[in-house]
Amino acid sequence: MKRILAPMEGLADFWVRRALTDVGTYDWCVSEFVRVSGELLPPRVFYRWCPELRDGARTRSGTPVHLQLLGSDPVSMADNAAQAVALGAPAIDLNFGCPAKIVNRHGGGAILLDEPERVHAVTRAVRAAVPEHIPVSVKMRLGNEHMDLALDNALGVQEAGAAWLTVHGRTKRQGYRPPAYWDRIGAIRERVTLPVIANGEIWTLEDARRCQAESGCQDLMLGRGAVANPLLTREVAGGEPAGWPEVLAVLRAFGADIVGTGSEAQLCGRVKQWLSYSRRRWPQAGPLMESVKRETRLADLRAILERESGGNNDGQVVSF
Repeated sequence: MKRILAPMEGLADFWVRRALTDVGTYDWCVSEFVRVSGELLPPRVFYRWCPELRDGARTRSGTPVHLQLLGSDPVSMADNAAQAVALGAPAIDLNFGCPAKIVNRHGGGAILLDEPERVHAVTRAVRAAVPEHIPVSVKMRLGNEHMDLALDNALGVQEAGAAWLTVHGRTKRQGYRPPAYWDRIGAIRERVTLPVIANGEIWTLEDARRCQAESGCQDLMLGRGAVANPLLTREVAGGEPAGWPEVLAVLRAFGADIVGTGSEAQLCGRVKQWLSYSRRRWPQAGPLMESVKRETRLADLRAILERESGGNNDGQVVSF
């Protein structure tokens, strides 16, 4: 079973990828998308969204980072994929799943699922533009407004040479509202020959097991559930259930890691964003969120986290 950390725009950036792969074992993770809109992007853009390219395209723990591209023009996508590989990307992932309105309005993300021929053309062009040993994968939703073209899209990317396909079990219209339709992922898996990775609404070990049973996919991509519970990947692998002190340790280490990387208000917002996701899994996170929600100085916020954890300030996070 493979466990992959999902690309999450505005959430799983360099620092969050580092923190999560420090404590959880992932086969690889995927960068936030690099938006391609008709021109060859300079190296600085790729380094901005995937700083790990400067370190062998791996996180601090050594987890490989695949670079994700989002766009609709086959030629431009191909050129930028070649540029990314030249900068050290070990694999290229193509985003046909982003539900953001601004992205869809500009012809990117999930709206392309209404045009299976375009999805196929982009995938084929990128596959032809990068060396044979570099995998090209696709991440898609079940559709844009409906699921009718899901299989057409899956068969198209297979024919175009994709190495594997990750399917988020909802349409763009369904957004992130439960449930995820894991059985629909299974219907795709049964009709294609390339590996299929299931994604969507996996918050707990029980969710992971049900997703595997309903989709028939053993390989899972973990997204928001991995932020809510940074040790989810350990649980999915059959390890010990996580405890709240371990989650606090991850948050504390993250707060220490990001010192100096933005304004005080921005950095406090980053920790609060993570803590907000934690409320989905940990009852203790709610009162803690209330106690920090007005904090605008990172040092003060970190002090509250220290008190919550009993004053242990060794800065160590156990790796699993």
